[in-house]
Amino acid sequence: MKNRTQAAAARNTRARRAIAAVGWIALAAALAAVVGAGLAGLGHRLGWWDFRAGFAVLKWSAYLGIGTAAFALPGMVAALVFGPRRSIAALLPALVIACFSFGPLLLQLQKARSVPRIHDISTDTENPSIFVDILAKRRDAPNSASYGGPEIAAQQRAGYPDLAPQFYRMSREALFGHALRAARGLGWEIAAAAPREGRIEATDTTFWFGFKDDVVVRITPVEGGSRLDLRSVSRVGRSDVGANAARIRKFLAALSGLPR
Repeated sequence: MKNRTQAAAARNTRARRAIAAVGWIALAAALAAVVGAGLAGLGHRLGWWDFRAGFAVLKWSAYLGIGTAAFALPGMVAALVFGPRRSIAALLPALVIACFSFGPLLLQLQKARSVPRIHDISTDTENPSIFVDILAKRRDAPNSASYGGPEIAAQQRAGYPDLAPQFYRMSREALFGHALRAARGLGWEIAAAAPREGRIEATDTTFWFGFKDDVVVRITPVEGGSRLDLRSVSRVGRSDVGANAARIRKFLAALSGLPR
């Protein structure tokens, strides 16, 4: 009986040690996954790799995070049942941190499925605004600055039916000033400001990967005021995951107080 008790106690001790080791391994793996996910975008910003390599780093970091979460959750149950419960101090943070490594990617994938797979958004799909000064910066960009035509227009109308030309009860000169201030207020890098043409060209840099998306604002005089059109185009990527439409909406929101 004594030997059986001692053997059971030894097995319990080994199990507790194994659970404790699982906790620290899971925490280390979760931290590695989060660091990898962060470096995916930072590395592209710093020129360490192109965006495709960055996406690969992001993907494998997410896989590591998912595996860590699948590892940590049963580990927490085992710690509650068998002990030592102090292992939860490592397993719970591991689970939470792991979710940060794959959660944003899953949300982006879900969003990508809900929007058109296009990267050129214009409030005027019949006569889109054209780039002039910014074309030199797009010379090596994989995506063309030329509009894709009726097929792209049809996808945009289906996915973003709210995006349309905007009309304001003010002169082109006055609206131009408001538009230029709005662009600068949003942190866009102004490439051209031509008030006589009613044209503003700018570049917006995304937060994480530092993607460069180009915008052209066109203001034309109409009876009773002015018409404003925007076009936002990504330099890389087939799908913008809704970024260009969101950028246009944000710009228009900045002008929401103007007379209509």
